[in-house]
Amino acid sequence: MSIKYIASSKLPTPWGVFEMHGFEDSETGKEHVALTFGTFSPDVPVLGRIHSECLTGDALFSLRCDCGFQLQTAMQNIAEEGQGFILYLRQEGRGIGLLNKIRAYELQDQGANTVEANERLGFEADMRKYDMIIPMMEKIGIDKVRLMTNNPRKVKAMQSFGLEVVERVPLQVGKNRYNEAYLKTKSTQLGHMMSEHHFTETEQDDSKE
Repeated sequence: MSIKYIASSKLPTPWGVFEMHGFEDSETGKEHVALTFGTFSPDVPVLGRIHSECLTGDALFSLRCDCGFQLQTAMQNIAEEGQGFILYLRQEGRGIGLLNKIRAYELQDQGANTVEANERLGFEADMRKYDMIIPMMEKIGIDKVRLMTNNPRKVKAMQSFGLEVVERVPLQVGKNRYNEAYLKTKSTQLGHMMSEHHFTETEQDDSKE
């Protein structure tokens, strides 16, 4: 395995003080982070999330996706729970990278959906991999998880690596008029588990503007 643990430090946030654990992939040069909060017991499932990097949503407050909202809500939920973790993986644009993501956005501005845009650029709809989570989870000492996600691929990934996902916790937040089509595409073409209420509420919110 090419993932190597580097160092840990405290990370004060608006929701509390997390521990930040840095990892380096010697093959790709990518740097990944695990955030932990509280202490863990081997027999108690831990609330957590696998979150792929989204510079536009996480740091630039983009409304084109729900990523930033999901990250903030996950951190808030973990703080309120008193314990939990987030694996922050450097897989921008579902694995195509930032500049290609901008190219995909340009195609979306012209009418393509998020899947079509990636495919027109010669990529698969979702190119993310999750094997790097194995040493990360071993380091933070968690093997039973209550996973905050709408994406069944993340549940299957954890299970395939021998981690026990005892519950999938839906994370349906951040809906707005700019990302409604994006959310529907994730549901209908990428298999994300979202309720119809998620979209109905979006339409109701838009009607108030």
